[in-house]
Amino acid sequence: MRLRKNTKVELLQAVPLFASCSKAELERIASLADELDLADGATLIREGERGREFLVIVDGTVRVTKRGKKVRELGAGDFIGEIALVSDVPRTATVTATSPVRLLVVTDRAFRGLIDEMPSIATKVLQSLGE
Repeated sequence: MRLRKNTKVELLQAVPLFASCSKAELERIASLADELDLADGATLIREGERGREFLVIVDGTVRVTKRGKKVRELGAGDFIGEIALVSDVPRTATVTATSPVRLLVVTDRAFRGLIDEMPSIATKVLQSLGE
């Protein structure tokens, strides 16, 4: 079942990176967010690989590991990969689904296009990263 636009906006608003964005800005970011369902055991992010997307967990759980050691478990409402939206650096951890997961996915390419269209979002995201 597809998420309603308001649900996507609410999920994104809870992410500190976007917390200071206006409703119109959040709606625009939400319009870029694709929904993705992955099976238990799927690798979402691999440590050392280039990051190309930002993920918000809608349902399910994931395990975050660094150099093979568990760092933490994340679940609904948590997010991963925010640095990939603003910087071309390798991933710092591996993230693996520990149950079936539903995600919102925003690609770095789509986000950069949005920044060109709405520079106000860039300012707010950079301020958030600085804090």
